[in-house]
Amino acid sequence: MVVSEEVFWLLDVSYDVVNGVPEVRLWGISEAGERIVVIDKSFRPYFYVLPAGEKITDELLRSLQTSLSKIKVLSLERVEKKYFGKPVEVVKITLSDPRSVPEAREAAAKAKGVKEVLEADIRFYMRYMVDNDVRPSAWHSVKVKEAEKPRVWRVDRVFEAVTPPEPVEEQRLPGLKVYAFDIECYNKFGEPDPERDNIVLISRATRNGIETFEAEDKNDSRLIREFVDDLLEEDPDVIVGYNSNRFDWPYILTRARKNGVKLDIARSTGEPAQSVYGHYSIVGRANMDLYDYASEIPEVKMKTLENIVDYLGLVKKEERTLIDPMLVYQYWDNPSQRDVLRRYNRDDALSTYRLAEAVLPFAIQLSSLVGLPLDQVFAASVGNRVEWHLIRKAYSFNELVPNSKERPLETYAGAIVLKPEPGIHENIAVLDFSSMYPNIMIKYNVSPDTYVPPDLEVDPEEVNIAPGVGHRFRKSPKGFYSKVLEDLLEARRKIREQMKKLDPDSDTFRLLDERQKAIKVVTNATYGYSGWSVARWYMREVAESTTAWGRELIKTTLSRAKGLGLHVIYGDTDSLFLENDPKKVQELVDYVEKNLGFEIKVDKVYVKVFFTEAKKRYCGLLQDGRIDVVGLEAVRGDWAEISKEIQEKVIEIVLKEGDPWKAVDYVRKVIADLEANKIPAQKLVIWKTLSKSLDEYEVDAPHVRAAKIMASQGWRVGKGSKIGYIVVKGGEKVSEKALPFFMLKSLSDVDTEYYTKRQIIPAALRILEYFGIKEEHFYKGKKQSSLFDFA
Repeated sequence: MVVSEEVFWLLDVSYDVVNGVPEVRLWGISEAGERIVVIDKSFRPYFYVLPAGEKITDELLRSLQTSLSKIKVLSLERVEKKYFGKPVEVVKITLSDPRSVPEAREAAAKAKGVKEVLEADIRFYMRYMVDNDVRPSAWHSVKVKEAEKPRVWRVDRVFEAVTPPEPVEEQRLPGLKVYAFDIECYNKFGEPDPERDNIVLISRATRNGIETFEAEDKNDSRLIREFVDDLLEEDPDVIVGYNSNRFDWPYILTRARKNGVKLDIARSTGEPAQSVYGHYSIVGRANMDLYDYASEIPEVKMKTLENIVDYLGLVKKEERTLIDPMLVYQYWDNPSQRDVLRRYNRDDALSTYRLAEAVLPFAIQLSSLVGLPLDQVFAASVGNRVEWHLIRKAYSFNELVPNSKERPLETYAGAIVLKPEPGIHENIAVLDFSSMYPNIMIKYNVSPDTYVPPDLEVDPEEVNIAPGVGHRFRKSPKGFYSKVLEDLLEARRKIREQMKKLDPDSDTFRLLDERQKAIKVVTNATYGYSGWSVARWYMREVAESTTAWGRELIKTTLSRAKGLGLHVIYGDTDSLFLENDPKKVQELVDYVEKNLGFEIKVDKVYVKVFFTEAKKRYCGLLQDGRIDVVGLEAVRGDWAEISKEIQEKVIEIVLKEGDPWKAVDYVRKVIADLEANKIPAQKLVIWKTLSKSLDEYEVDAPHVRAAKIMASQGWRVGKGSKIGYIVVKGGEKVSEKALPFFMLKSLSDVDTEYYTKRQIIPAALRILEYFGIKEEHFYKGKKQSSLFDFA
């Protein structure tokens, strides 16, 4: 058979055992745009055994052979590796079938003379990619022979690899077909139940437009069939939803089963199946839940789809149809309102598609960097992403991968956070250390394999000693973390140099920009990983020492700043807020870089910045007119929307117009509108999540009382349910006045005094009390003062 070369972009990876032979299946897109599968039958599963003694003995080998006698073992061989930087001799056990690894691991662990079994928990297809430097979401070249395509596979061509693929450096992406979808379910009794409540609408958005599939009243059988047929016709590479792994896919699968419909949408045939990290795998395609991405955006507290796309500037709230999700059933039951529900569903699908367009380039680069397939990279935790990158680097360094273990959480002193100077400050520069923690780990060689235990005597000249905590790390050779971080920082530096030569509007520039962002994310997360209790390369002393050197660095920089006569008003982790005297600031930058050996730069300049007395709570006006809000109620999720709206407007007036009394006038008007029943009910809803089941609550908090009312009406509520309530008149305690928001009959029933005194005024005073404004000032006029009376 003719051997040829195929260049393809890897989209998904899976494996199966056919006639006793394991096959790694690489699902991809060829240079010609064909959807292909490359099958590699050459790889076999293996793991390592670490002996109890320093060397492997014949007795150990015989013991292993006896323990593994019922399992098909291809070989036992002695190999030289490193374990936490130290040379070790281990036994490499190679098996014929990946499915026998768990049994073999248990058997080997019981053999006499075995200290530890290592790398037996690395998934077969991931092991294959690590060993062969095959990267998901990247281009590869492979020598192949064309193979017969199984009739049921939904691809253009199938190949068998003659040799494993090799990476190809190409700065472009294939033309990915993206399919975004959203479902609406009947929910007359609260949280919809797939065993009881049907799907009423499914909308999808692709580059070919938007389609909506509709139930026949309470029958969703035809709707599901139409959805499956449409998906297969569109044949997407990437399927995206929002909260789809937690809700949409399990719901559709249950409804399909109840209707006798097979959700056969994989490229190898088969239904979506829950896999690692809780995501649903659809073989040959990348199924992504974009809620996983949104969950890592700290600036958005209520992570609804409309809030996320509005924050990212993709779809403004006022440009789309919005309804209360709890009232879907009412729109469905009323034929005259169904068109509003259709528009809402279609807008959700379109918003998801727009979000995918914005997020996919970054996801692709992150996937390629850390080695996790595209459908897993957001579903995995930050720690898991860092760990897979470290596993790949460990293989290249001939390092054994430690086992993951459950450990008790250990605390240690964190970063330094200075108490701010409350009030308004003008012309403030924010100095930011570039990758402070990674650079500390590199400079002081902080790594598990360089750590020197307290009871080990060593020449003080050979170690770096962490200030305050006394942990010691060898200066040489370079530690595992140090080498990994140096490689990452150097790769990012080269990319950014390359970007300087490119047109910022070019595809290559954008691709490289996403790449350097992915590198930055992994680099900065490595310190946190070292203190993650389930990390394979966990060591509390590493994390504790890194923050100790960080505190020392900030203190030294702070002392120098004061010596230069710079007024410092705040400091947090790796940033200092100080007066923007360009000459003195540059002197400070030069000192830090030349004398301390760390890069520091002016990250931003505030025209005005306002600090409360608390740490991590401030707001500032940037030079381009944007306003930063950090840690104040405006960016928290447990206040009514009216409170957030008021505080944001108060901040804007104070910072842009310099008149706190104008802000008071604004708040007075809102209070007047509230009392006149002019504030929409949706702005008064307070959302709170039930942290346990209703019968576990000993005290009726407002959201608990509202939940109990819902339960009495037949709604399904329990641990994890988000409860929205409005405080109405009647009763003495707030908890006695909480009513599920959808049960409010008239705005005249709202307890306006509660909202004025407990929501509106406190949110405003969080900013305005510094200017001498008190609660009573919202009810009567006072001397008008300018902002500069308080600066």
